[in-house]
Amino acid sequence: MAKKKQSPKPDNLLAQNKKARHDFNIQETYEAGLVLTGTEIKSVRAGKISLKDGFARVKNGEVWLENVHVAAYTEGNQFNPDPLRSRKLLLHKKEIAKLMKATAGKGTTIVPLKAYLKHGYAKVLIGVAVGKHDYDKRETLKRRDQDREMQRVLKNR
Repeated sequence: MAKKKQSPKPDNLLAQNKKARHDFNIQETYEAGLVLTGTEIKSVRAGKISLKDGFARVKNGEVWLENVHVAAYTEGNQFNPDPLRSRKLLLHKKEIAKLMKATAGKGTTIVPLKAYLKHGYAKVLIGVAVGKHDYDKRETLKRRDQDREMQRVLKNR
């Protein structure tokens, strides 16, 4: 008997930071493991994670994810960790060195772009980002509208 093909899910996506691509130019991306406690991973698997105001920081040769909200697990107990605590990111030493070098300059930061599950592990896609000016944001919106209009015209032919 033939096996049924399951519909592919996009990386088991849990959360996405759409505002980051709007506010920043992403130069490089890295996939990092996320260190979580027992009740936190259950909450993350339920999709109760928000990357909205998050950022990452390199401290003492380690990368820490700051200001990312992981809701308290409802079936947890009084020992649930703080929802906004700093969480360690797992990266190779060479990647951490590249991140330190990239963020040494003024105006660059590390922002989380996506959170997803991969082979049962929580992963975060982080990007080295440079802030956009308002006129850059308007230009991006204008270009996207023009592309949509072009696609619409080509589709109707």
